[in-house]
Amino acid sequence: MPYRIPVIETERLILRGPEPEDYPNFKHTFSSYRSRFMGGPLNGYETWMLYAAEIGHWQIRGYGMWMIHDRASDRTLGMAGGWKPAQWPEAEIAWIIWPDTAGRGYALEATHAARGYFYDRLGWPGAVSYLDPKNLDSIRLAERLGARPDPEAATVDGNDVCYRHPSPRQLSNSQLADGIELEIRSYQNPLFKPKGYAID
Repeated sequence: MPYRIPVIETERLILRGPEPEDYPNFKHTFSSYRSRFMGGPLNGYETWMLYAAEIGHWQIRGYGMWMIHDRASDRTLGMAGGWKPAQWPEAEIAWIIWPDTAGRGYALEATHAARGYFYDRLGWPGAVSYLDPKNLDSIRLAERLGARPDPEAATVDGNDVCYRHPSPRQLSNSQLADGIELEIRSYQNPLFKPKGYAID
């Protein structure tokens, strides 16, 4: 029986499971330089296999990556969610934003919502993100989410850095959680034009 992928809604976004019609944007991004920190650029076959894995991951693990949709237009903006393929040391929170939609806080808003779902609904005790040490945009985003390098943690292949997210208890009613919400609300303001701001 197919797994029913939950839907998450935020002020600007709707997170839904990946569908076949979402594939062209995924293929465009993962065949481009934008995916260089996530194993890309990939050829057509590799991109298709990865997208099939994104869908199948939900069936196998009971969680996975959501496709991020703009609430107003329904266009896809990227992906965010949980990821733990074979031989991953821990379940991670991951994200990627399409090249033409970066810098508007979508990854922060989607990833914050996804982490809240994993903590509150699935009972995750914590999470990590495995990042390429040269991927400064994702490192900044992880830090804005409160994640910090964990030098004692196992990595995927020795070429990545493990960032450990704060636990549900550490986030609960914290200044960090309030700060994330405040930053997201800033991005939701159409007049907000950040300069020199850490992008997603």
